[in-house]
Amino acid sequence: MTNDHNNCRVREGDTVKLSEWPTLIEPVYKSKKQYHKLLRKQIRELSDLQNMLYAHNRHSVLLIFQAMDAAGKDGAIRHVMSGINPHGCQVFSFKQPSATELDHDFLWRTTKCLPERGRIGIFNRSYYEEVLVVKVHPEILLHQRLPEGVTDPEAVWSHRYRSIVDLEKHLHANGTRVIKFFLHLSEEEQRQRFLSRIDKPEKNWKFSQADVKERKYWKNYMHAYEDCLNATSTEDSPWYVIPADDKRNARLLISRVILDTFRSLDMHYPQVDDKRREELLSIREQLMVEGPDEE
Repeated sequence: MTNDHNNCRVREGDTVKLSEWPTLIEPVYKSKKQYHKLLRKQIRELSDLQNMLYAHNRHSVLLIFQAMDAAGKDGAIRHVMSGINPHGCQVFSFKQPSATELDHDFLWRTTKCLPERGRIGIFNRSYYEEVLVVKVHPEILLHQRLPEGVTDPEAVWSHRYRSIVDLEKHLHANGTRVIKFFLHLSEEEQRQRFLSRIDKPEKNWKFSQADVKERKYWKNYMHAYEDCLNATSTEDSPWYVIPADDKRNARLLISRVILDTFRSLDMHYPQVDDKRREELLSIREQLMVEGPDEE
């Protein structure tokens, strides 16, 4: 795979084998200095486009981040979106469902957090947990109080994939652009990052025994991700498999994908008609007559 971010896209109809997708590629930057320069440039453009998204008020953008632990989701969100106006952006992290959330269908808790027109929504994990974690640990289904027959292992996953695809098709038709990132981390790089979390006191809070426990299911997770990517990457709502062993390179690739999506939207600032223009000129004249305050 080259460092062209378009090569990270899962095309509809592709059959993904993650063992064939690299977790490390030639970086798009030549030095740490150039990395910061490129990221700053992309952040400035993204900030300008966000302002236009907000003013145009016809579209919204939903960014979904999924990954194994320590893949760099939090850092990618923090760095790539650092220039975004918080007023026009919301980040939601989805953990284990609450009792109230389990009393609804699996899409309910995320659907109520979807971005309004003119805004950016970021899901740090999402409804995809229901076909990833739950697929690796199917015993979770027993606690979801589903009707008899719904938990049939031959049907439950295909039903959920279809529900997700239908939801994203509906969102696209109503102006929400959905971009999905899988940060593809190697098992060895995760091990090194876990060791760093133990060795650095300021990172101890990020680590738990549960993280190590889930490593035992690595192959199961890779199979679950493959099935998910193959079933739910569409032309309108694609998945991007981002090589994540190099955090800086991953951030640059992610920001490029987001910028491409924004550029593809037919956005413009609201047009001012002649009447409104005359009103603005009249107000300007009044302000000019006032002049600076005199002491």
